[in-house]
Order: sequence, then structure tokens, then C-alpha cells
Amino acid sequence: MRFTMGPVYYENGNFTFEKGSKTGKTMAQAILNAHGKNKIRFDALISHDITYVGIIQTARASGMKEFPLPYAFTNCHNSLCAVGGTINADDHAFGQSAAKKYGGVYVPRNLAVIHQYAREQMAFCGGMILGSDSHTRYGALGTLGIGEGGPELVKQLLNNTYDFPKQPEIVLVYLTGAPRKGVGPHDVALLMCKEVYEKGLFKNRILEFAGPGVGNLSMDFRIGVDVMTTETACLSSVWETDEKTRAYFAAHGRADKFKCMTPEDGCMYDAVMEIDLSEIEPMIALPFHPSNAFAIRQLNETPMDVLREAEKAAHLDGELISRWTDKGLYADQFVIAGCAGGLYENLVSAASILDGASAMDMTVYPASVPVEHALIESGALSKLISCGAVLKPCFCGPCFGAGDVPKNMGLSIRHTTRNFPFREGAKPGEGQKAFVALMDARSIAASAKNGGYITGADTVSYEKPAEKMYAFNASSYEKRVENHVGKPDKAAELVFGPNIADWPEFSGMEEDLRFTVASVLLDEVTTTDELIPSGETSSYRSNPMRLSEFALSRRDPEYAKYAKSLRDSGVYSAVCAKCPGDGSAREQAASCQRVLGGIANIAVSYATKRYRANLINWGIVPFVCESVDGFQKGDEIEIKGFREKLIRGEREFTALVSGKDQVTLSLPALTEKEAEILMDGCLMNHYRKGGEKK
Repeated sequence: MRFTMGPVYYENGNFTFEKGSKTGKTMAQAILNAHGKNKIRFDALISHDITYVGIIQTARASGMKEFPLPYAFTNCHNSLCAVGGTINADDHAFGQSAAKKYGGVYVPRNLAVIHQYAREQMAFCGGMILGSDSHTRYGALGTLGIGEGGPELVKQLLNNTYDFPKQPEIVLVYLTGAPRKGVGPHDVALLMCKEVYEKGLFKNRILEFAGPGVGNLSMDFRIGVDVMTTETACLSSVWETDEKTRAYFAAHGRADKFKCMTPEDGCMYDAVMEIDLSEIEPMIALPFHPSNAFAIRQLNETPMDVLREAEKAAHLDGELISRWTDKGLYADQFVIAGCAGGLYENLVSAASILDGASAMDMTVYPASVPVEHALIESGALSKLISCGAVLKPCFCGPCFGAGDVPKNMGLSIRHTTRNFPFREGAKPGEGQKAFVALMDARSIAASAKNGGYITGADTVSYEKPAEKMYAFNASSYEKRVENHVGKPDKAAELVFGPNIADWPEFSGMEEDLRFTVASVLLDEVTTTDELIPSGETSSYRSNPMRLSEFALSRRDPEYAKYAKSLRDSGVYSAVCAKCPGDGSAREQAASCQRVLGGIANIAVSYATKRYRANLINWGIVPFVCESVDGFQKGDEIEIKGFREKLIRGEREFTALVSGKDQVTLSLPALTEKEAEILMDGCLMNHYRKGGEKK
């Protein structure tokens, strides 16, 4: 892989650094221009059952009467959580009633994971979909998918726009060659993450995949790479479309949704990443990030070098090295699941590689019931089960810690999207520690076949399945999905459970801004899973007060209690961190701080655009400071005349720390509209005041 800054120009299927006579548009530019350019109106929205209740509650409180665009609710996150009594089913009943009342689509539990449903039923060439999940990526189908926090969906539900101060930069990902046998989409994605994540090469940019290598990839392969672009910190992605794309839409009964898409001659990119697919080999991403990736060959040839480097990146001390034996690195558990792993070709390939051998402790989660149906018809599912693999429903749990939690100090290898700390479900507060390594389904199957020792699929003999579009059977959707788009029943009543609570009232910005530092996090990056844990908290997503009790529980167990005590004393609080917000789009990473009385964050930078947007939409000021090392818990910070300065357009402020020291806090790139939301106290308040169209 090679990354080169531009400008880069595209002409006749090739890229050049020389500007020619033609001036065209990239695929992304054409799509953005058709949707408002810098003020975007999406074609559709999609959410799952961790996020849709809060979004609907926010939109109701802001004046929404019906959905102005198609909005689908899938039930693939809370559906198997085993805590909270009736809470999960109550959320689903609320979503079902909301789809009927406001005119949405309701996809019952375990019928499809969120992104597979969107691929099969919603994506179309040239479209844009906004989802309340960070892995909202449908670029392989010609759709710009963007994952954001719930308030950004609320804006769309109130006929407002998703705004860019300027159009995002666009990177050409130029593919050549073809993957070798044993190499799958996760291998390409993990190597890409390794090359770009820490350097920030793709951060908040749009990726465009083009070049002769695209035609050498099946649709499932493209989809598997595309969904993982989220882990590069990019904003979105889109691919050239071709006859394979046409066949995908036709096979799903949506032939009219296809159109040929390719970069126009003379279009300009801000950078280019060249990838020769034939050079990629099976990869493993060791804890605790998809970018902590190494070739499996390298791991097995120089294990101590690789494991020491991986442990240094993960801040571990011998835990991975202790799992090395004379036969290799041993894994206890094998999982192929979700929007990245549970695709038809991945599971067919795993079945072919196992070829009757023991699957050991393997679980498989097909991405949708139609995919499961096709696996049954092909015989692949029977092969997997006969090897000892356990079939699970269409559920996202292994991606966020709500299913298949490994044993203490166990190593689970997974074809899922993330391996962040404790995202596998372990509870560090109770002394539990476990690890997830990401691998492609093919190498997972090869490792299981080799007795649990990490093995690249390129080293085992197997019959590679022929590239074949799975036979899509829509009968389960036809019988169970409720589609009320364009037919809202305004007389219908919402169904509330005892744990579904309204948002508390939030006050507007006061003239002087005063707050106390409630937590200081000095990790290089703080993920949203550390700001608000996934997994065990899922059942409380619809109750802001109860959920807020889990805020920072994995990183600073005293934070929630301390922030709440400040709030109850009439004092606002703040969190200081070097670079918070990597990972999930879940708005609760911000809203929980607000519920506990949070009014500000202070950071050197913010890991993602979506986390910064979540803070603003919940009335939390996203300050930037040169360093947070000097802040301490209990510091009292004051900015005199903050509100008036914000109104005047000032974006740099002198703050007094504990009555004696001065520090400069800034708000780079804060727009006038964002300033208005902060002054009103949150997005809901802003809409109640009539700040934008309703």
C-alpha cells in the first residue's frame, strides 16, 4: 500500500499527478451535489434498538409529527441481552408502534443486522443513508452511508440538514491485482487500518474505490472491506459500480436501483492510496484496535517481536506472550458474526476450509435470515454445524460485548468489526480481563482446523468456493417486516414500557461559564466504549437517568457519583481527555455526561467528527486545549462573559483555573448554528425555540 498526497487527477481509468484539460466530478462529489452539497438531505435513515428509542423521544420533544423520509428500525442489538426483565421487548414494542404512528419500517428482532438489511432493501446507486451506527457504510452499492449520533438523525426528521462547513476531502483508493487464495475482505481492511489509522490519513475524509482491481472482487468481498472503512476514521466511502453490482441489485429484486458509477475524467482527489490486492496476505489485528495488525506469517515467524510490539500498543504486560506455545498462539474461541463477518461468502468459505474438521468453540451469526436461508440451501450451514459450529441468530452482540463473552484471560478470534478494550464483554471492575483478535473468517476456520493455533488460510489446502451470488429469498421480510412509509397513522398510540423515560430538562447557557473538572483521562485515545460501556448497559439505553450511572465506569468508576454530586449542588462538570470519541456513533457517550451535569469537554483533539457533533447537540462545549496534562479532578474553571463572547463570534477564550491560573480554551471550526445550539442548552431546546425549521 502506498499513500500519496495530491492533488491527484483521474482520467481514462487511471490516476495522474498532472492536470489535464478535462474537469469532472468524483463519484462522491456528484452524490453530495445531488443531495444539497454542503447542506445534505438524506434519502433514508436507519437505526437499531440501542438508539432508536432515544432518537424518537428527542424528535417528539422537538416537535416532530411524522417521518418525512423512510426510516427503518432493526432489532439486532438489544434482542438477546439477558438483563432488565421486559426492557428489551418493551423497546421493540415502542419501535413497532412508532413505525406505525410516524410512518417507518419495523424489522423484527433477529431478522437482520442493521447494515445487511440496508444493503438488501434500502441502498441504491447514487443515494445517501444516515444511520445511528458508526458502521453505516454502503459504498460498495454506490450509496454514501454516514454514521452519526442520534441528534443528527433528529435534524433530518425535522426537515433540517446535515451540514459541512466545506465539502470533505476525498481520497482515491486505487485497486489493482486480485486477492490470493486464502485472503478475504478482513485481511484487506485490517492492513488498510494499520497503514492509515495512527497517521490520520483518512480521518473525516471520503474514500472512493476505483481501478482495475475492483472488478476482481465479488460483491461480498467489496462489502466486507467497505464496512470496515469506519475503523480508518473516514467519514464515508463509495465504490465504482459494474456488472457485478448490477447482478447484486437484480438478485435482490431491485434491478431499478442500479446505475453505472465511475469517476469522471479530469476529477481531482486530495490524495491517493494504491493497493495491489495480490500482495495482501492473511492478517491478525491483536488487542486492542483493528490497526494493531500484523501478517499471520510474521506472527508465526517472529512471534516475540510481534507480540512485544502488539503488547506495547495495547499497554499489556506479557498477557499475549503467555499464550504462545511451541505450536503457536492459541485461541480459545472462534466467532464469525455481524455486518462484516456474517456474509454468505465468508461462511461458505469457512465451511469449505473446515471440511469436516472440528470447529472447536465456534459460533456463527449470519447477517440476515435471507443469508441464513441461502446457507441452508447451499449446504454450507449443514457443513458448519456438522463440524461443531453453533448457529446463532442475526445479532450484533459479539461486536459490542453482548454475546459469546470469553473466559477470563481468554483469547477470542473474531471476524467482527472491533476489538477495543473490554468490548468482548469482560468486566474489568470485577477483575475480569479477556482479549479479542480480529481475523478473516477464512483464517479463523483454518485456525480452528489447526487445533486453535493461529493459522493463515493461505497455508491450508481447501477447495475455494466459486464466486456466486447467494440466492436471495425475501419471504421472511415479506411476512414479518412492517412497512408504513408514507402511511403514518397519527391516531396510533405509542407503546411505552416502564423503563422508557423522557429526557430531563436542560437549561440554556448562562452568561458566565463555570464548571468543575470531574475526570481526567490521559490515554492517547479514549473510545466511546470507555465513555459509556457497550454490552451490559444495552438494556438501559431508553432510560437516560439509569444509563448515565454507567458513564466512564470502565475508566473512572467514581466519575458518575462525583459528577452527580456536583450537579445536585448546582455545579456543572467537565471531562478532560487527550483524544476522546473513537469508535461508536452512540450519542449516549455525550448525553450521559449531560444528564450528569456535564457542560464541557476539554481535549487536545476529538477522535471523530461524530463525537464532537454529539457533544454540541447535547449542549456540551467541545473545548480544545494544547494539553490536558495539567488539569486535575476538582479544578474549578471559569470563563467570564462566555455567552456574550460566543454571540460575538469569539472562538478563543481565557479561562481561570481554580481562581489563580489562566489557560486558553478554543472552539475551532465552531459554526454559528452550533454556537446557537450550545447557547440554547441542547438541540431539543434549540428546536423548541424555533431555531430551525420543524
